[in-house]
Amino acid sequence: MVRKMIISLAVAVAVTGGTAGAALSPTPQTVSRQDRDFLVQAHQANLAEIAGGRAAEAKTADTTGRESAETVRDLGERFVADHTKLDEAVRDVAGRLGVKLPDRPTAAQREQLGKLETLSGAEFDKAWISEEVEGHRETLDAIEKEIESGSSPEVKKLATDARPVVREHIDLLLHAEETPTPAPSES
Repeated sequence: MVRKMIISLAVAVAVTGGTAGAALSPTPQTVSRQDRDFLVQAHQANLAEIAGGRAAEAKTADTTGRESAETVRDLGERFVADHTKLDEAVRDVAGRLGVKLPDRPTAAQREQLGKLETLSGAEFDKAWISEEVEGHRETLDAIEKEIESGSSPEVKKLATDARPVVREHIDLLLHAEETPTPAPSES
């Protein structure tokens, strides 16, 4: 056993050019479960928002007679841009802290996106806005929890920086939800 340890140390020294410490992986910063969970949830929420925004752009390509479609398309474009930027920061912090992130939204988020894909017209617009309000409120709750209970200053700063963006998205969505959709005209 001791001989194997000495051989391993000798190999490490040889590989690093004489510095055994360099062969060892750097000690990752301890990340609390709260901080790790927040990074994963934020990343998956961003992925879902980006996919939802792209769906809004695609589903509202034809806005004929639907003012709501134009609003949904504009919000979709904005959410893709904003959540892409937010996710870059999440991925950067997660990488520095050694937190592995999933490569797709949660199963529930994917299911909601799938349901939206089956809708069209004003039905899509209304359902999309409703789903976005709910998703953004859940994200805001997670942000508030991280700010209050997180332990990593980097992760808490990430949450603090994301909070005004998510709040603004909620305000925009609530305004869009309150805007009456004109009834289709019979021509």
